Amino acid sequence: MDLRDALIDRDDRDDEGSNTAHIAEHGLTSQEVEFALFDEDTTFDVSDSSGHPIAFGSTGTGRFIGVVFEVLNPADPLVIRPITAYDVPEPSE
Repeated sequence: MDLRDALIDRDDRDDEGSNTAHIAEHGLTSQEVEFALFDEDTTFDVSDSSGHPIAFGSTGTGRFIGVVFEVLNPADPLVIRPITAYDVPEPSE
């Protein structure tokens, strides 16, 4: 199953301690995070600090970000939930 087919689980930005609010603290929108997750050039790894999957990709608005996420349902349909997202240096070619 391809991550690009995943459904995104989002919490309410107004909920105290929500992941959506935490991502917004980094100046990112849910749309930017989703764009980076689903872009065909996005690469994936495992976060050194949390052990969660991390995606590195472009937002479509000129930013390059890392998105740490968790897999809520690995079966069909694949469901993921972004935990945090933040600007990272774009890799040099």
